Amino acid sequence: MIAAAEPTYLISSPAAVLTALAGITAFFFFLENQTKWKFFAYFPPLLFVYTIPLALSNTGVIAHESPVYETMSTTVLPFLLVIMLLKVDIASAVRIMGKGVLVMLCGTAGVVLGAPLAYAIVQDKLDPSAWKAFGTLAGSWIGGTGNMAAMKEALEASDADYGLAVLGDNAVYLVWLPILLSSKKFADWFNRFARVTPERIEMLERASEGLDQDDSKPAMRDYLYLLFLGMTVTLASNWLSQRLPEFPPVLTASAWRILLVTTFGLVLSTTPARKIPGSQELAIALVYLFVARMGAGADLSGLKEQAAWFLVGAFIWIAMHGVLCVGAAWLFRIDVHSAAIASAANIGGAASAPVVAAHHNPRLVPVSILMALIGYAIGNYGALAAAWLCQLVA
Repeated sequence: MIAAAEPTYLISSPAAVLTALAGITAFFFFLENQTKWKFFAYFPPLLFVYTIPLALSNTGVIAHESPVYETMSTTVLPFLLVIMLLKVDIASAVRIMGKGVLVMLCGTAGVVLGAPLAYAIVQDKLDPSAWKAFGTLAGSWIGGTGNMAAMKEALEASDADYGLAVLGDNAVYLVWLPILLSSKKFADWFNRFARVTPERIEMLERASEGLDQDDSKPAMRDYLYLLFLGMTVTLASNWLSQRLPEFPPVLTASAWRILLVTTFGLVLSTTPARKIPGSQELAIALVYLFVARMGAGADLSGLKEQAAWFLVGAFIWIAMHGVLCVGAAWLFRIDVHSAAIASAANIGGAASAPVVAAHHNPRLVPVSILMALIGYAIGNYGALAAAWLCQLVA
């Protein structure tokens, strides 16, 4: 019997694959920076960073499987999560935004609790493993793209499930971002509805005062510090995760590794390590490179049949998040600007929260970044909780 021929790819060696992914990622951010097109506000580079490698790998250009993919999953992802969390400063965000942080946490609760409810509505139309896609998307909607990548690994989700998560993330983003931006037009009505006090408005005018902003440029030694810290935590987490009890299908060794990396990263954020410059920029660059890796490893055939119903579930889900955000704003008497930023810090992460803040009140841009970092901090914990609830429904 003649064995089937192995597929041949134009780009197949590990070095060539990594070069191609880095080039694709760099190109779209270069294009965004050089052109300043508003197009990218609604179709962010993330969409292309994922879909272009997806298309190339499914048409025989880039290898669908490569040793470099495994290395990125086991080493690069934990490393970037550690250095991404170094700048988390929950105390400063609470001091400046006050109860506005509670609106964000209620929005997080909307993501965690909305996931199983939305999944229950559409699960009959999806594959049995689709609860992992909901858990993966919850990572993005609580924290950001890095958390979504982490959940893909933690839940051992298939490339098709990750593809559904990316599809839902971007489709909802196209609708949700304009809603958050346009909510400024209803500020007076919303503030009367939420019974916002004059003191709250005055506080927003002083929002960025006293915020410690470190604008120092990273030196060569800073990258060495980050490399040492990130790899030390990665090695320790990999070792410990193999020795902790597992409770499948949610709490596996992969999930333990992500939780340990997250916890160690948060502990480091309370030490002088948080003052090392350049950690955020390096982490976000690696996040997008990892997203390109996920696109290259995905299979288009797994997306077609489930895409429409997954999107229905995603829009039901985001509506539940929105209801809890509005309810929390009314309960805590929070203005529409803070509520919109709180939602953006969840759903859009560090890429979208400053955009919404700049549109509503430029003084809130620094604190919007702090709130997005809180999302990074709690994203992996909350997303695993959402995945567990969805798994119970399944």
